[in-house]
Amino acid sequence: MPSKASRESIFNHLPLLFAILAALSLAIWWGPLASSFALALRDDRYTHLLLIIPVSAGLLALDWRDWKSSDGRFADFSGRSSVSLGVIVLVVAILITTLTRWKSAFLAPDVELSLNMLALVLWWIAAFFVCFGASAFRRSIFPLCFLFWLVPLPERALNAIVNLLRQGSVIAAHCLFWLARVPVTHDGMLVQIPGLTLEVAPECSSIRSSLVLVVTTMVVAQLLLRSPWRKALVVAAAIPLSIAKNGLRIFTIAMLGTKVDPGFLTGRLHSQGGFVFFSVALAAIFLLLWMMRRGEENSERAVGKSYSEPTRLPAEAQPPHG
Repeated sequence: MPSKASRESIFNHLPLLFAILAALSLAIWWGPLASSFALALRDDRYTHLLLIIPVSAGLLALDWRDWKSSDGRFADFSGRSSVSLGVIVLVVAILITTLTRWKSAFLAPDVELSLNMLALVLWWIAAFFVCFGASAFRRSIFPLCFLFWLVPLPERALNAIVNLLRQGSVIAAHCLFWLARVPVTHDGMLVQIPGLTLEVAPECSSIRSSLVLVVTTMVVAQLLLRSPWRKALVVAAAIPLSIAKNGLRIFTIAMLGTKVDPGFLTGRLHSQGGFVFFSVALAAIFLLLWMMRRGEENSERAVGKSYSEPTRLPAEAQPPHG
């Protein structure tokens, strides 16, 4: 069993070891990382990639006190089992990127980038596991797994999501027109109302705002809620809300364009109004979060009250006095 002095030496060198592994990852994967950021800057569908590292780092920083013991050293080091498992994942990350670069001539560029970024994220998570142990990993599992959002989806997968959003938006808009008693039909991606035919093009799928909404919801739910099932419910609600807010956008622009001014069909609300409808969906998310938070607080008060109330025995079961 290691002595106290050797354990202190290990604890003091953990941040340095993690820094070395992180620097090594930048040397190996700098090209894919830079390509991902460049992709996020030029393609709206990948804008969310720019948020992932700052948000994950911020969440890890919030947990900093929990990682440390009262004397300021890292509180967790689980020994050989953690190191062995972490090293295995490090090797897997190297194998993924090695095979990807070896077979790059047979891979589409977007698939190659996705595999390289997957290897990078696995390396970072394994490096954390090796350096700080299983207990620290469990406490920080959300910000670490959140890094998987940094892996850009291949074009084929992203197109499939865009098509689902388009189809959902058409159905949502159809329902809103029906509720407003506006005669409506839809055929594929075309929505027809009296005097107007709208096509929900790929650019109108709101893929960027939908991904940002889901990412934002995950982070806020993690910060405000404790119950896993409540977190999952709120995050799951963000998906239909993304579709509903796009249907609301189609409905609003169509109604304004046919009832108020045709200029709304090509005006700023059409081209730059996404933030307005994103805000509506975000407000709905926060309302749901508030309801879930209230439910958690009520449950905790009920549990605390049940523990604090003394158990009263029936009169005949109470012990005799004296």
